[in-house]
Amino acid sequence: MRFAGNVIWFILGGAITALIWLIGAVVFAMSIVGLPLSRAALEMAKMSAFPFGKDVVHVRELDGKGLTLATGTTGTIGFVANVVWACTFGIVLFVSYIIAGIINCLTIIGIPFGIQSFKLAGLSFWPVGRRVVSRELAAVARQHAAEERFTKLRGTRAA
Repeated sequence: MRFAGNVIWFILGGAITALIWLIGAVVFAMSIVGLPLSRAALEMAKMSAFPFGKDVVHVRELDGKGLTLATGTTGTIGFVANVVWACTFGIVLFVSYIIAGIINCLTIIGIPFGIQSFKLAGLSFWPVGRRVVSRELAAVARQHAAEERFTKLRGTRAA
């Protein structure tokens, strides 16, 4: 089902939205300052082209360093990069995903595609610091991050 969903998605608009992500990646890659945006745009282009069977996780959930540690892609620089992205390509992608989601949800068969469109609409504003992974890997990363937070919470209450 994932394969069929991805093929239908790609033909009916996934290729176009992935192309918008790629154009954004190229535009921001032209400046050294925009390289974090280029990396994020390439990650989201993968998701936009073939979204079924994939999920997006925060980079801190993958590297095991915890969500509280701020780095270039998750700290102030990442915040500024996300704001720049949201004001440029983010708004275009958001509107395109919302329109696609509404159109897809008009039919019963299109509802799964509409749900993917709405999920991608939310991601289109804040891509820096996110990685596209399989659903299975995302579940493991989230479980591990939850266990770490639980352990820290338990440790602070015991003290």
